[in-house]
This record gives sequence, structure tokens and C-alpha cells, in this order.
Amino acid sequence: MSEKKMTSSRRHHLKSLVLSIAFGLMEAEAKQAVIDKETYMNEHCSPLDMPGSQQELQELCKKLHQQIDSVDEERYDLEAKVVKTNKEIEDLKLKVVDLIGKFKKPALKKVRMSADQMLGALLGSKHKVSMDLRSNLKQVKKEVKEEVAEVGDWRKNVEDKAGMGGRKKMFEGEA
Repeated sequence: MSEKKMTSSRRHHLKSLVLSIAFGLMEAEAKQAVIDKETYMNEHCSPLDMPGSQQELQELCKKLHQQIDSVDEERYDLEAKVVKTNKEIEDLKLKVVDLIGKFKKPALKKVRMSADQMLGALLGSKHKVSMDLRSNLKQVKKEVKEEVAEVGDWRKNVEDKAGMGGRKKMFEGEA
């Protein structure tokens, strides 16, 4: 089954449709949030009637402080629950990763295989690699060095060249 590729104009059109739908949903969600906030405030917070005397104002302030404290405690408790839940979620994610990563190792059998077969199995059939190292070496021709002269007894040479006659023979031999 071959999948047909989508044209870029079609892809662009679909992307713009998805973005416009998402934008509409986000606007509706924002409007709903404003409405929900207003209804919550009307239900839980009575309209503020300002008393005339200072005594009544102080009592109102004390009452508001108590409400603020209780709401703050509630917020702290909920925040602690969220932190604890997030920690549990992370732990569960790690457990899932551990469980997915564990698998039973099969019992391995000993297989006799030459080096060429092993390389073929590792690299695949496309790569032709040979373990015959001598075939990869550069061919070098051996040059035969000529032996200079037979090496004789050095004492004999010294005796021949000793004295005036020997020096004369040495110079005459070279010249």
C-alpha cells in the first residue's frame, strides 16, 4: 500500500483550518472562564456593604482577614497535593520506562564462524570486507645488495700496510 503525498497547498489549507478552529476554541474558553469567575464570585462573595462606624469597619477587616487565612491554608494544602501528585506521576513514568526496558535475554548458543563470516554478519551483505590481511599489503620488490668485498682478516691488512712500504702500497692502490 503506497501513501500519496499531500500537496503543499492542501497541507497549508488544512493547517490554516486547524489553526482557525483552535483560535475559535481558545476564544470561547477565555469567555467561559470570565463567566465562570463572575458566577463563582457572586456565589461565594456577598456584595460589600460598607458600614459607617469605625468599630464595624474593624470587625469587617477581621472577618476578611480570617477568610484570607482560611483560603490561604486551602491553597497551601492544594499546592502540596499537586506537588505530591506530580512526584507520583514522575515515579510511575520511571517505572513504566523500567518495565518497558526489561526483557528476557535469550540463551546464546556457541557458533563457529570465520572472521569473514562475522564481518559479513555485522556489516551486512552490501559491504565486502576480507580478513585476508596479506592481500591488503603493498607489494615491495626486494633489491639485492651486492656484497662489497670479501672481508678478510683485519690483522693481515694492517701488517701489509705497516711501514713505509705499506703506506706506499695504500697510496698506489688508490691512485
